[in-house]
Amino acid sequence: MRAKFAVKQLSIFLENRKGRLKEVTQVLAEAKVNIRALALAESAEFGILRLVVDNPEKARSILSSAGFTVKEQDVFAVEVPDKPGGFYQVVKLLADQDINIDYTYAFVGGKDKAILIFKVPDRLFEKALETVQQGGLPLVKPVFFYGS
Repeated sequence: MRAKFAVKQLSIFLENRKGRLKEVTQVLAEAKVNIRALALAESAEFGILRLVVDNPEKARSILSSAGFTVKEQDVFAVEVPDKPGGFYQVVKLLADQDINIDYTYAFVGGKDKAILIFKVPDRLFEKALETVQQGGLPLVKPVFFYGS
């Protein structure tokens, strides 16, 4: 099931200095890599830019070649109604099965729906997918992000 629903996410480590985010996005734009979802976390010294892009292999390669430190992780995406309680549905399902959420981020996925992206411990990835499916919520296939 992992292969069917694992979405490749890139984490780029950025020094917290002026222009660094611009440099990453410029490299991707010039390579015609489309950012489909993102989250940016920062501290005083560095930031972590998490991206889901339309071509993760190409993005990882060009970012590494440009001198950025890039790691790839599997995440999964869930479609929920874009209304109060949508996020809670997924969090409750996972928590009730003792599945820790490392982090999550979301975006509006169209009319009346939201797409939630979750990173869970690798050893619990399959269990998380099964839990969400058994809870009646649709998992989003990677093709949604990558295109055809």
